[in-house]
Amino acid sequence: MGAAAANEVAATMRALLDSQPTVCAIFASAPSQNELLAGLAAAEQIDWSRVHAFHMDEYLGLPPSSPASFGSYLREHLFDLVQPGEVHLLDGSASPRAECRRYAGLLTAASIDLVCLGIGENGHLAFNDPPAARFDDPELVREVEISTASREQQVHDGTFASLDEVPRRAITLTIPALVSAAHMFCVVPGGLKRAAVSRTLRGQITPECPASILRRHQDARLYVDADSYAAPDSAA
Repeated sequence: MGAAAANEVAATMRALLDSQPTVCAIFASAPSQNELLAGLAAAEQIDWSRVHAFHMDEYLGLPPSSPASFGSYLREHLFDLVQPGEVHLLDGSASPRAECRRYAGLLTAASIDLVCLGIGENGHLAFNDPPAARFDDPELVREVEISTASREQQVHDGTFASLDEVPRRAITLTIPALVSAAHMFCVVPGGLKRAAVSRTLRGQITPECPASILRRHQDARLYVDADSYAAPDSAA
């Protein structure tokens, strides 16, 4: 699944670089993205020097060097391997309000071509958790309180040993910032995501399941596996 997604992301990047000087891309940071990022790191004929890279969320209170930070994850799994021309990381140790303004300015100046993301166990996109997520959010980047369900997912992912260790607040790109991308590639493996995938595909399009907004996007591609996908006639 991850390799299939990586092949399509890489093909899209090559096509864009054939027709424009740079590609602006947003990447998610989670174990669900491991295979996708490995495939991208190994992909041939991508001129990474012309890629401007962003990421979609970061814990507050962690220094950028922390191995638990999302920036550290992306450096290890992709950025240090391919050396994009520009890498813009969120700084969770900075003043949240100032950092939100700074990063929103970077996004406003860019035209986001593609985003590689996942779906949370509770249906979140980035740290836009239900029911607080807003499809009409006026901000591109904001400070949020991480829901208990999303904090528990970090323990399930093995990033933290216990719930008490997971930070309670984060900076996140909002739903409008994410769906502004021309192309979206959403990789969602594992049985813990099955209910969220079912709601994304067949539930109401509502902030109660933020990922449901993907059904309104002009080019959103969802990659699932036998564990995360439930056929319409099966119990989910």
